[in-house]
Amino acid sequence: MQNIPVLHVSETSLAEAYEKALLALYRDGIPFRTQYDKSGEPPSLDSTMNITILDPLAEPHIHKAFPGGIEDLREYVMELQGAKDHWVKNINDPDDTRWEYTYHGRLAEYGIWRETGEKGSCRAGPFCVDQITATIEKLAAQPYSRQAQMITWMPNLDLDCYDPPCLQSLWYRLLDDDDGVAWLNCNVRFRSNDAWGANFMNMFGFIQFNESIMATGIAAKLGRTVKLGRLNWHADSFHIYGKDIETARARLFDRIETTEFADRVYHFSDPMIREIYDECVPIIREKLRAFDARQPIR
Repeated sequence: MQNIPVLHVSETSLAEAYEKALLALYRDGIPFRTQYDKSGEPPSLDSTMNITILDPLAEPHIHKAFPGGIEDLREYVMELQGAKDHWVKNINDPDDTRWEYTYHGRLAEYGIWRETGEKGSCRAGPFCVDQITATIEKLAAQPYSRQAQMITWMPNLDLDCYDPPCLQSLWYRLLDDDDGVAWLNCNVRFRSNDAWGANFMNMFGFIQFNESIMATGIAAKLGRTVKLGRLNWHADSFHIYGKDIETARARLFDRIETTEFADRVYHFSDPMIREIYDECVPIIREKLRAFDARQPIR
């Protein structure tokens, strides 16, 4: 019998959970070939992973061992808020080389014309659903509902798509405490999650999405405080590509015994980190405008 290992991690903060998940994968993952391997590259390490972050906004929040910087985190949060939705290509135009999808586009305008081939707005189209608004309204009306979820997968497109969405679904439920505060619990499912190259940014981004869009939207509807409860992150394939294993060893795995955890993380509340995070927004917007000038909407 051949079984893909199913690994489980639970920690209080994002940075702690991320590091523990990487270490579990490095220790207990199995070698796996992928369609992206180049000649001579070692196999990936792969597993099915379940990560529970008990307090998604707790410090330490940012782990240094991810391939990016604070500016990249901010740009990804902006992307999840819709800043790059217009980068999605028209599937009926063979010369359009833009993205296959954005997560925000699939969530806020599921079935938008660039994917169905029919021009029009989501509000006007009969096959387009604003899942974000609908989920906020459902939770405000029925906080106990088990039906408050959003999906990205479009089987008519994604079964044969070169780059289909890795994110599959977001599921939410509210739990009240004795003080009347509603705690937004969330399950996230990825079919494929690059543990070294993307996972930290994914988790950071959706924590910010849940706080700034989902919790804020529900609180406005309910007229009371909504805070983030636990985040449960499930990846069907949680993997480190073979080409990245040596980098991961040098930047994290081989440093565990010689460094303190505090030296491997940042506090998001650190004034210097917040300054970088906030002040890079105009630079990112200019970057997006420059891209738009090179890739006009068709």
